[in-house]
Amino acid sequence: MAKFTGPKGKIVRRFGVNLYGNPKFDQLLQRRNQKPGQHGSAQGHRRISEYALQLTEKQKLRHSYCLLEKQFRKIFKKAEQQKGVTGDNLLSLLERRLDTLLFRSGFGCTMMQARQLINHGHIKVNDRCVDIASFMVKTGDRISVRDSEKSRVLIARLLNDNLRFIGAQWFSVDKSTLTVVVNHLPQRNEIESFADENMVIEFYSK
Repeated sequence: MAKFTGPKGKIVRRFGVNLYGNPKFDQLLQRRNQKPGQHGSAQGHRRISEYALQLTEKQKLRHSYCLLEKQFRKIFKKAEQQKGVTGDNLLSLLERRLDTLLFRSGFGCTMMQARQLINHGHIKVNDRCVDIASFMVKTGDRISVRDSEKSRVLIARLLNDNLRFIGAQWFSVDKSTLTVVVNHLPQRNEIESFADENMVIEFYSK
């Protein structure tokens, strides 16, 4: 599985927000809240072009879901082909990824941790083992943990330790059975985003 292996700390400092959900980056932003580089503190005084603003929003959204450019562009093209508002479709598709749903449900403290649970075969969808992080969930899907004591103990601990879990209306989490049920597809007003999806659309429209 292809993944970003660059310096995430620099990316967090560049955008000034913890895109990855890892608590250590909150501490980093408190200690070093200026952009990386020799002239980081002076970059805020530079005039930023419209293209640069659009690129920034696209990069923020892409990194917040821990996706490579090729993966992100593929999802964008799929959103364009669907009926409705492209920006809403894009965010809905990103949220419907299995790794994103697990992260939102508290099964992983970070997106990458949730993705690792899937890759290692700990997760089932509708009682079938799924090891593809990009699997798209749909209304009525039931996500559960593999029938293994090791898997159940691991995820129960993650759920209890996860201080970032917020939840959402479009899915339900049952901590006693370690299951997640998709109530309906995510709507725009149910999705919190670090970026302006309209600027992302403008970026790809050029």
